[in-house]
Amino acid sequence: MKKVYGSAAEALDGLLFDGMTIAAGGFGLCGIPELLISAINEAGTKDLTVASNNAGVDGFGLGILLESRQIKRMMSSYVGENKEFMRQYLGGELELEFNPQGTLAERMRAGGAGIAGFYTKTGYGTQIGEGKEVKEFDGENYILERGIFADLSVVKAWKADTTGNCIFRKTARNFNPPAAMCGKICVMEVEEIVEPGELDPDHIHLPGIYVHRLIQGEHEKRIEQRTTRPAA
Repeated sequence: MKKVYGSAAEALDGLLFDGMTIAAGGFGLCGIPELLISAINEAGTKDLTVASNNAGVDGFGLGILLESRQIKRMMSSYVGENKEFMRQYLGGELELEFNPQGTLAERMRAGGAGIAGFYTKTGYGTQIGEGKEVKEFDGENYILERGIFADLSVVKAWKADTTGNCIFRKTARNFNPPAAMCGKICVMEVEEIVEPGELDPDHIHLPGIYVHRLIQGEHEKRIEQRTTRPAA
């Protein structure tokens, strides 16, 4: 089965529809699927629910989809770098479901494993736990969190072979693997595609069974907040 496509637009062809749920990889701006996000922007798909650790920044990453008003609802754990996100949320134009980072990652992983829900102590007794089912285990209270089952996953890896086996680099490994797992279809952009057998099996972070389509491309790799000190 062919998995390698020539462009982000080709790889997303036939997969996008209004009102869909998308799981997007990345940690801050590290390891975000910027090429696929741009292609979604160009396609004009709207009323999106996006599950992602971050909301991008103004003019880059998921910030592009926020500026174009294509995102209706965000499921995120970190949104502090995007002024447009803040403006839309405070203005009542954007729905937001906050998640602790570990909870969000586990909700994605659970969806990928076919687990409908799980109990966690994180968030109990806070606004996060309001309205959620509570159950006691060994004298401790836990809240029920639902697994995330997305229509589409868009993720980024460092290297992959043509069958989709892939390696993530450093911090990009935080959310990309669980985001890749929880989508009915996973489209992945990578910096380098190699032939089967060129990747050490012991180094593969996500097996190709989860990956349906691949593209290779150049990436900008921005830094959210550049902090420097004066030269000595």
